Amino acid sequence: MLSFSGSLKVFVAVEPCDMRRSFNGLHDAVCTRLMEDPKSGSIYAFTNKRRTLLKILYWDGSGIWILAKRLERGTFSWPKAADVKDGKLRLNSTALALLLDGIDMRDGCQRPWYEIR
Repeated sequence: MLSFSGSLKVFVAVEPCDMRRSFNGLHDAVCTRLMEDPKSGSIYAFTNKRRTLLKILYWDGSGIWILAKRLERGTFSWPKAADVKDGKLRLNSTALALLLDGIDMRDGCQRPWYEIR
């Protein structure tokens, strides 16, 4: 389980991203597509077209982290590009946790792939 502070800024790229990208590619996507500074201490989340893979880029002050999650079933509930004007959506850390845990923020219910075991 990941835990982030409540004051952490979270930006979600609403357009799909090439998930073959790693450190440099995602760093470049933050700069050019989201128009943000990757070393600001914010979290930047990306997904693929099918919304089955999620990558997070995070600068902790000494280096860049990349966290990845691939779903074995189902898709992430991802915001639509029509919902925003500049290609990114700002979330709070609680909303990020809901997104990662499979909660559809539009309906407030768990996605079908989410199971408690």
